[in-house]
Amino acid sequence: MKKLSARRRHPLAAVVVLLLALAATGGLYAAFAPADKAQAEETSQSLAIEEGKKLYTVGCASCHGTDAEGTTDGPPLIGVGSAAVDFQVGTGRMPAQQPGAQVPKKKVVYSQAEIDQIAAYVASRGAGPITPTEKQYNPEGANAAKGGDLFRTNCAQCHNFTGKGGALTNGKYAPTLEGVSNKHLYEAMQTGPQNMPSFPDGILPDQEKRDIIAYVQEMNDPAKASSPGGLTLGGLGPVSEGLFAWIFGLGTLIAVAVWVAAHTAKAKKS
Repeated sequence: MKKLSARRRHPLAAVVVLLLALAATGGLYAAFAPADKAQAEETSQSLAIEEGKKLYTVGCASCHGTDAEGTTDGPPLIGVGSAAVDFQVGTGRMPAQQPGAQVPKKKVVYSQAEIDQIAAYVASRGAGPITPTEKQYNPEGANAAKGGDLFRTNCAQCHNFTGKGGALTNGKYAPTLEGVSNKHLYEAMQTGPQNMPSFPDGILPDQEKRDIIAYVQEMNDPAKASSPGGLTLGGLGPVSEGLFAWIFGLGTLIAVAVWVAAHTAKAKKS
Protein backbone atom coordinates (compact mmCIF):
# COMPACT_ATOMS: atom_id res chain seq x y z
CA MET A 1 0.00 0.00 0.00
CA LYS A 2 2.83 2.36 0.80
CA LYS A 3 4.45 1.62 -2.60
CA LEU A 4 1.15 2.30 -4.46
CA SER A 5 0.63 5.51 -2.52
CA ALA A 6 4.14 6.59 -3.36
CA ARG A 7 3.56 5.97 -7.05
CA ARG A 8 0.40 8.06 -6.94
CA ARG A 9 2.39 10.90 -5.47
CA HIS A 10 5.01 10.63 -8.20
CA PRO A 11 5.39 13.95 -10.16
CA LEU A 12 4.72 12.22 -13.50
CA ALA A 13 1.56 10.43 -12.36
CA ALA A 14 -0.76 13.24 -13.49
CA VAL A 15 0.90 13.36 -16.91
CA VAL A 16 0.53 9.60 -17.37
CA VAL A 17 -3.16 9.74 -16.40
CA LEU A 18 -3.74 12.63 -18.84
CA LEU A 19 -2.04 10.77 -21.68
CA LEU A 20 -4.10 7.64 -21.00
CA ALA A 21 -7.31 9.72 -20.98
CA LEU A 22 -6.41 11.38 -24.28
CA ALA A 23 -5.58 8.03 -25.86
CA ALA A 24 -8.90 6.58 -24.70
CA THR A 25 -10.83 9.60 -26.00
CA GLY A 26 -9.08 9.45 -29.36
CA GLY A 27 -9.76 5.75 -29.67
CA LEU A 28 -13.43 6.15 -28.88
CA TYR A 29 -13.79 9.04 -31.34
CA ALA A 30 -12.06 7.05 -34.09
CA ALA A 31 -14.37 4.14 -33.40
CA PHE A 32 -17.64 6.08 -33.37
CA ALA A 33 -16.96 9.17 -35.53
CA PRO A 34 -19.03 9.36 -38.77
CA ALA A 35 -15.96 9.01 -40.97
CA ASP A 36 -17.74 6.69 -43.35
CA LYS A 37 -20.52 9.23 -43.87
CA ALA A 38 -18.08 12.05 -44.59
CA GLN A 39 -16.12 9.86 -46.95
CA ALA A 40 -19.34 8.78 -48.69
CA GLU A 41 -20.38 12.42 -49.18
CA GLU A 42 -16.96 13.28 -50.60
CA THR A 43 -17.12 10.32 -52.97
CA SER A 44 -20.65 11.29 -54.04
CA GLN A 45 -19.53 14.86 -54.76
CA SER A 46 -16.56 13.63 -56.79
CA LEU A 47 -18.83 11.38 -58.83
CA ALA A 48 -21.27 14.26 -59.41
CA ILE A 49 -18.42 16.46 -60.67
CA GLU A 50 -17.17 13.68 -62.92
CA GLU A 51 -20.60 13.05 -64.42
CA GLY A 52 -21.23 16.78 -64.67
CA LYS A 53 -18.05 17.23 -66.68
CA LYS A 54 -19.25 14.62 -69.19
CA LEU A 55 -22.60 16.38 -69.58
CA TYR A 56 -20.86 19.76 -69.79
CA THR A 57 -18.50 18.55 -72.51
CA VAL A 58 -21.41 17.40 -74.67
CA GLY A 59 -23.88 20.24 -74.09
CA CYS A 60 -21.92 23.31 -73.02
CA ALA A 61 -18.25 23.18 -74.01
CA SER A 62 -18.80 24.25 -77.62
CA CYS A 63 -19.79 27.75 -76.43
CA HIS A 64 -18.25 28.07 -72.96
CA GLY A 65 -14.95 26.28 -73.59
CA THR A 66 -13.70 22.87 -72.56
CA ASP A 67 -12.59 24.15 -69.15
CA ALA A 68 -15.36 26.75 -68.74
CA GLU A 69 -12.90 29.46 -69.77
CA GLY A 70 -15.33 30.94 -72.32
CA THR A 71 -15.14 31.47 -76.07
CA THR A 72 -16.27 34.08 -78.58
CA ASP A 73 -19.70 32.37 -78.52
CA GLY A 74 -20.18 32.24 -74.76
CA PRO A 75 -18.90 33.86 -71.55
CA PRO A 76 -16.60 32.10 -69.08
CA LEU A 77 -18.32 30.16 -66.31
CA ILE A 78 -15.48 30.19 -63.82
CA GLY A 79 -16.85 31.69 -60.62
CA VAL A 80 -20.53 31.84 -61.65
CA GLY A 81 -21.42 29.20 -59.07
CA SER A 82 -23.99 26.41 -58.99
CA ALA A 83 -26.97 28.77 -58.59
CA ALA A 84 -26.42 30.32 -62.02
CA VAL A 85 -26.26 26.89 -63.64
CA ASP A 86 -29.39 25.72 -61.83
CA PHE A 87 -31.27 28.82 -63.04
CA GLN A 88 -30.08 28.88 -66.65
CA VAL A 89 -30.35 25.13 -67.29
CA GLY A 90 -33.36 24.66 -65.01
CA THR A 91 -35.41 27.21 -66.98
CA GLY A 92 -34.35 25.80 -70.34
CA ARG A 93 -32.42 28.90 -71.35
CA MET A 94 -29.30 26.79 -71.61
CA PRO A 95 -28.18 25.13 -73.76
CA ALA A 96 -29.12 27.98 -76.11
CA GLN A 97 -30.71 27.15 -79.45
CA GLN A 98 -29.04 30.05 -81.24
CA PRO A 99 -27.20 33.27 -80.42
CA GLY A 100 -29.24 36.43 -80.07
CA ALA A 101 -29.86 39.57 -78.06
CA GLN A 102 -31.39 37.46 -75.32
CA VAL A 103 -31.80 33.73 -74.72
CA PRO A 104 -35.49 32.90 -74.14
CA LYS A 105 -36.98 30.45 -71.66
CA LYS A 106 -37.83 27.11 -73.26
CA LYS A 107 -38.42 23.45 -72.48
CA VAL A 108 -35.88 21.97 -70.06
CA VAL A 109 -33.73 19.27 -71.69
CA TYR A 110 -31.99 17.89 -68.58
CA SER A 111 -33.35 16.17 -65.50
CA GLN A 112 -32.82 17.82 -62.11
CA ALA A 113 -30.20 15.20 -61.24
CA GLU A 114 -28.26 16.05 -64.41
CA ILE A 115 -28.61 19.78 -63.72
CA ASP A 116 -27.17 19.21 -60.25
CA GLN A 117 -24.22 17.35 -61.76
CA ILE A 118 -23.46 20.10 -64.28
CA ALA A 119 -23.77 22.66 -61.49
CA ALA A 120 -21.36 20.64 -59.35
CA TYR A 121 -18.78 20.61 -62.14
CA VAL A 122 -19.08 24.34 -62.87
CA ALA A 123 -18.89 25.12 -59.15
CA SER A 124 -15.69 23.09 -58.95
CA ARG A 125 -14.12 25.47 -61.49
CA GLY A 126 -14.48 28.45 -59.15
CA ALA A 127 -16.48 29.55 -56.12
CA GLY A 128 -19.73 31.45 -56.73
CA PRO A 129 -23.34 31.74 -55.51
CA ILE A 130 -24.55 28.38 -54.20
CA THR A 131 -27.90 26.83 -55.15
CA PRO A 132 -30.31 27.96 -52.41
CA THR A 133 -32.07 25.63 -50.01
CA GLU A 134 -35.86 25.44 -49.78
CA LYS A 135 -35.71 27.30 -46.47
CA GLN A 136 -34.09 30.28 -48.23
CA TYR A 137 -36.70 30.70 -50.97
CA ASN A 138 -39.82 29.51 -49.15
CA PRO A 139 -42.10 32.60 -48.82
CA GLU A 140 -44.12 31.17 -45.93
CA GLY A 141 -44.31 33.81 -43.22
CA ALA A 142 -42.72 36.48 -45.43
CA ASN A 143 -44.07 40.04 -45.66
CA ALA A 144 -45.68 40.46 -49.08
CA ALA A 145 -46.45 44.16 -48.45
CA LYS A 146 -42.79 44.90 -47.76
CA GLY A 147 -41.91 42.74 -50.74
CA GLY A 148 -44.11 44.94 -52.90
CA ASP A 149 -42.19 48.04 -51.79
CA LEU A 150 -38.88 46.31 -52.52
CA PHE A 151 -40.16 45.07 -55.89
CA ARG A 152 -41.34 48.51 -56.99
CA THR A 153 -37.99 50.00 -55.94
CA ASN A 154 -35.68 47.41 -57.50
CA CYS A 155 -37.60 45.43 -60.13
CA ALA A 156 -40.60 47.31 -61.53
CA GLN A 157 -38.51 49.51 -63.85
CA CYS A 158 -37.95 46.46 -66.08
CA HIS A 159 -40.50 43.82 -65.10
CA ASN A 160 -43.49 46.18 -64.80
CA PHE A 161 -44.99 46.78 -61.36
CA THR A 162 -47.22 43.72 -61.78
CA GLY A 163 -44.40 41.51 -63.04
CA LYS A 164 -45.73 41.26 -66.59
CA GLY A 165 -42.33 42.01 -68.12
CA GLY A 166 -41.33 44.72 -70.54
CA ALA A 167 -39.14 45.73 -73.45
CA LEU A 168 -35.55 46.88 -73.06
CA THR A 169 -33.07 48.21 -75.61
CA ASN A 170 -31.51 46.48 -78.63
CA GLY A 171 -34.00 43.60 -78.77
CA LYS A 172 -33.64 42.69 -75.10
CA TYR A 173 -36.54 42.37 -72.67
CA ALA A 174 -37.41 41.69 -69.06
CA PRO A 175 -39.41 38.42 -69.04
CA THR A 176 -42.75 37.98 -67.33
CA LEU A 177 -42.62 36.56 -63.82
CA GLU A 178 -45.82 34.57 -64.20
CA GLY A 179 -45.25 30.88 -63.52
CA VAL A 180 -41.65 31.32 -62.34
CA SER A 181 -40.85 29.03 -59.39
CA ASN A 182 -39.78 30.43 -56.03
CA LYS A 183 -36.38 28.79 -56.42
CA HIS A 184 -35.71 30.40 -59.79
CA LEU A 185 -36.91 33.80 -58.54
CA TYR A 186 -34.39 33.58 -55.71
CA GLU A 187 -31.60 32.42 -58.04
CA ALA A 188 -32.31 35.25 -60.47
CA MET A 189 -31.85 37.76 -57.66
CA GLN A 190 -28.72 35.91 -56.54
CA THR A 191 -26.99 35.73 -59.90
CA GLY A 192 -28.41 38.48 -62.14
CA PRO A 193 -29.00 36.48 -65.34
CA GLN A 194 -28.45 38.14 -68.72
CA ASN A 195 -29.49 41.82 -68.47
CA MET A 196 -30.62 41.70 -64.84
CA PRO A 197 -28.36 43.11 -62.09
CA SER A 198 -27.50 40.77 -59.23
CA PHE A 199 -28.72 41.36 -55.69
CA PRO A 200 -26.30 39.59 -53.32
CA ASP A 201 -27.02 39.27 -49.61
CA GLY A 202 -25.21 42.54 -48.94
CA ILE A 203 -27.87 44.36 -50.99
CA LEU A 204 -30.92 42.15 -50.50
CA PRO A 205 -30.66 39.79 -47.50
CA ASP A 206 -32.42 36.42 -47.53
CA GLN A 207 -35.47 37.79 -45.73
CA GLU A 208 -35.99 40.60 -48.26
CA LYS A 209 -35.64 38.16 -51.15
CA ARG A 210 -38.33 36.02 -49.52
CA ASP A 211 -40.53 39.11 -49.13
CA ILE A 212 -40.21 39.84 -52.85
CA ILE A 213 -40.99 36.22 -53.70
CA ALA A 214 -44.11 36.40 -51.50
CA TYR A 215 -45.23 39.54 -53.37
CA VAL A 216 -44.64 37.99 -56.81
CA GLN A 217 -46.52 34.84 -55.85
CA GLU A 218 -49.42 36.94 -54.55
CA MET A 219 -49.53 38.80 -57.87
CA ASN A 220 -49.60 35.46 -59.69
CA ASP A 221 -52.44 34.12 -57.54
CA PRO A 222 -55.45 33.94 -59.93
CA ALA A 223 -57.88 34.65 -57.11
CA LYS A 224 -56.09 37.87 -56.20
CA ALA A 225 -54.86 38.93 -59.62
CA SER A 226 -58.22 38.68 -61.42
CA SER A 227 -59.88 41.91 -62.50
CA PRO A 228 -63.69 41.75 -62.84
CA GLY A 229 -63.62 45.03 -64.74
CA GLY A 230 -61.52 43.73 -67.63
CA LEU A 231 -57.77 43.72 -68.10
CA THR A 232 -55.61 43.85 -65.01
CA LEU A 233 -53.45 46.87 -64.29
CA GLY A 234 -50.36 46.64 -66.45
CA GLY A 235 -51.96 43.76 -68.31
CA LEU A 236 -51.14 45.07 -71.75
CA GLY A 237 -47.49 45.71 -70.97
CA PRO A 238 -45.30 48.68 -71.89
CA VAL A 239 -44.98 47.71 -75.56
CA SER A 240 -48.72 47.69 -76.29
CA GLU A 241 -49.40 50.64 -74.03
CA GLY A 242 -46.55 52.60 -75.58
CA LEU A 243 -47.81 51.82 -79.09
CA PHE A 244 -51.29 53.00 -78.10
CA ALA A 245 -49.89 56.25 -76.71
CA TRP A 246 -47.70 56.74 -79.78
CA ILE A 247 -50.47 56.23 -82.34
CA PHE A 248 -53.43 57.86 -80.59
CA GLY A 249 -51.56 60.36 -78.45
CA LEU A 250 -49.30 61.58 -81.25
CA GLY A 251 -52.17 61.33 -83.73
CA THR A 252 -54.30 63.58 -81.53
CA LEU A 253 -51.47 66.13 -81.28
CA ILE A 254 -51.04 66.14 -85.07
CA ALA A 255 -54.79 66.56 -85.58
CA VAL A 256 -54.83 69.51 -83.14
CA ALA A 257 -51.83 71.07 -84.89
CA VAL A 258 -53.53 70.75 -88.31
CA TRP A 259 -56.76 72.23 -86.92
CA VAL A 260 -54.91 75.19 -85.39
CA ALA A 261 -52.95 75.79 -88.62
CA ALA A 262 -56.12 75.64 -90.73
CA HIS A 263 -58.00 78.08 -88.53
CA THR A 264 -55.02 80.40 -88.34
CA ALA A 265 -54.88 80.50 -92.17
CA LYS A 266 -58.59 81.29 -92.36
CA ALA A 267 -58.23 84.04 -89.79
CA LYS A 268 -55.41 85.66 -91.81
CA LYS A 269 -57.46 85.56 -95.05
CA SER A 270 -60.47 87.13 -93.40
